[in-house]
Amino acid sequence: MSDVKAKIETLLNANKIVLFMKGTSQFPMCGFSAKATAILQDMGVEFKDVNVLDDEEIRQGIKDYGNWPTVPQLYVNKKLVGGSDIMMEMYQAGELQTLIKN
Repeated sequence: MSDVKAKIETLLNANKIVLFMKGTSQFPMCGFSAKATAILQDMGVEFKDVNVLDDEEIRQGIKDYGNWPTVPQLYVNKKLVGGSDIMMEMYQAGELQTLIKN
């Protein structure tokens, strides 16, 4: 197993909700990451934010890991949910809240 895959799996195993994003939840560095953070904060859930700008290996590695070309990427219970647009659709439909409760 590659080092970056091991790093990603360690993060996913240690946290129920992980958001791989540009910046941090306190200081998002792009609009999509800001939207994703706002959705999770509005729901009042705790999540691990991973700033891909701090680690080039993770920045590329997370795209390969989930076979998803863009960041942010939300993982819940080690499963890829998607990016900010999918998060918004699921949030508005009440599906994200249900997924996170389980």
